[in-house]
Amino acid sequence: MRYMLLIYGCERPDAGTPAHAAKIAAVRAFTQQCEDDGVLLASDPLHSTETATTVRVRDGDTLMTDGPFAETAEQLGGYFILDCADLDEALQYAARCPMAAEGSVEVRPVLERKPAALQVSE
Repeated sequence: MRYMLLIYGCERPDAGTPAHAAKIAAVRAFTQQCEDDGVLLASDPLHSTETATTVRVRDGDTLMTDGPFAETAEQLGGYFILDCADLDEALQYAARCPMAAEGSVEVRPVLERKPAALQVSE
């Protein structure tokens, strides 16, 4: 089953600093381990929240706001999608994710659905 690990509240150190190099090395090691274990399906960091635009449609009106959709201290910074046997395995990977040590990693199962072309109408 696919699980998404959503990475929240991790600060990115300035590029070129020892802290940045250490964080990049830790993330690469975790990503490589997931690849070696055959569970990694996708992963990407996101640009900073300053690049976000939130879109809402209310009563037919489209509202666009610069910034993330929620005003919180912890913003979504990236994700991993893993193919794990069960939730317990996904939680074990989340605990090994280096970003869990400073922010949080939300683990959610991906709702498996068939492409529309394969769905049978009832």
